[in-house]
Amino acid sequence: MENGLILIHTGNGKGKTTAALGLCFRAIGQGMKALMLSFIKSSQKTGEMRAAKLLEPDFKMVLMGQGFIKTQKGHFSEETIKNVKESWEYAKKEIFSDEYDLIVLDEINHLIDYGLLDVEDVIGVIQNKPRRLNLVLTGRNAKSQLIDIADLVTEMKEIKHHYKNGIKARKGIEF
Repeated sequence: MENGLILIHTGNGKGKTTAALGLCFRAIGQGMKALMLSFIKSSQKTGEMRAAKLLEPDFKMVLMGQGFIKTQKGHFSEETIKNVKESWEYAKKEIFSDEYDLIVLDEINHLIDYGLLDVEDVIGVIQNKPRRLNLVLTGRNAKSQLIDIADLVTEMKEIKHHYKNGIKARKGIEF
């Protein structure tokens, strides 16, 4: 049995979640089971959520967040703190369930960066995960401690973005 890999998609550019979804599609195409846990994205009906439903039971996507966190670091509502704690407990349960070959922790780097999750707690879970499980962590500002233990780190760098020209998020492109 091969050891699972730890992959990180970070940086300020678009495509971190999209790249992770591509890994999920590749995994299920090889007969594996994949799970994407989205920590920040809300229950908005996105294209990826609709597509995920078509791929069940091999692929499952769970939206655990309340939407994007719009606040300064360190100033969060009790509801946000509670939601993150419950979401992390759910993620740990799924990680140790040994049901999946690939799990994506979408936007987890963002929660760690904002101090909503402890990086050492996350590292402890990673180091004790089932041996065969591949884990993908996405989000901006990946901590150096996570980068150090990862097998692959990709930084998405924004060079140009249509949003800066006043073009809003588009169906099928951003959601």
